[in-house]
Order: sequence, then structure tokens, then C-alpha cells
Amino acid sequence: MAVITISRQFGAGGITLGEMVAAQLGYTFFDHEIIQKVALKAKVSTQWVESMEKEAGGKIQRFISGLVPKRFVDRILNQQYGYIDEEIYVDLLHDIIRKIAAEDNAIILGRGGQYILKDHPNAYHVLLIADKDYRVQFIENKYQLTPKEARQTVNNEDRRRINLYRKFGKEDYDSPMHYHLMLNTSRLSLEKAVELMCQLISN
Repeated sequence: MAVITISRQFGAGGITLGEMVAAQLGYTFFDHEIIQKVALKAKVSTQWVESMEKEAGGKIQRFISGLVPKRFVDRILNQQYGYIDEEIYVDLLHDIIRKIAAEDNAIILGRGGQYILKDHPNAYHVLLIADKDYRVQFIENKYQLTPKEARQTVNNEDRRRINLYRKFGKEDYDSPMHYHLMLNTSRLSLEKAVELMCQLISN
């Protein structure tokens, strides 16, 4: 059948929509499962991979690169001890996401899927956007946060998303040229968005 990648602004409903579409189509939804696969391949904890994503393009990579000699990194990798840095992380993402896509019937949330699978013949790429006030309200309701906490969370995640895509050398991640479909969830219900995404792959 197909594989769908979902790129989204934080709070636009990516997880919720991805799970809804997966249930409608009978597809497998991949989000945190990708973290688990990266951790397994790198022989590190899922917490380490999660930290890599949260600190995307930031302190961790600079800290490790500054303290760990390259020859030591090569040696521990050759001995198959657990280690991960940003370069390894990106390489593993490419490998894992391509393998998921090869199985079809999958929905992949974030992590540069629209770039990794840009030439995949059965891949459809969707971008979710929404007004910032809507995104703050969505996060406030979903996670039972105060308005101040929700806005701070959205701001932090927006910055993290920028840094994550810098790992791929990309800054044009919101360009419509990368996507088959763009959905503004502050103007569409999630149910309508599900309908449109299902229509996308059925044509």
C-alpha cells in the first residue's frame, strides 16, 4: 500500500491524527517506536536517544565531541559497545525509517521522514500546521497544563524542531514543496483531516 510521513508544528495534533489515521487504515503508527529501534541498534538506553532529540544540535554533541577522541569512538563502536552521537543518530534514522517504509502500511511521525523518503515511490508526505494560540490551547487541554506552561512548552518544542532539522542540514522543513498535503488543524477538525489523508493515498 503506502507509507505516510507526518511533519508537524508542535501542538498541531500530530500524534492524535497519526493514531486516528493508522486506526482507520489498519496501518502501524511509528513515533516512540523509532526511538526504541535507534536505541537497540546503537546499544544504548532509550533515555539517551530521547536526550539526543531534546538537545538536538546542541550541548550533548558538542560536549561529547569535545571530550571523546575520535579514535576512541571508532574503537568502542568496532567492539560493539553502546555509544551514540548526532552523526550516528542521523545515520540510524535513515536506516530504520527506510526499513519501515520498505514494509509499507506505516505512518511515521517526524524525525525527517519527508527528507529520508523524499524519493520513495509509495511515500506520501503531510505537514500539519496550526495557529500558535490553537497549539497552546491544544497542549493545555491534552496535558492538563496551565496556559503559561502550555505556551512555554510550545515555544521550547518549536526551538527543538528547528535544531533537530539542522541535523539534516535543512531549514526549509515547512516549505510546501516537500509535501503532498498541508493541513491547518486550527481550521479543520481532526476528523476532516483524517478523511483528507485517507483520500490522499486512495487516489
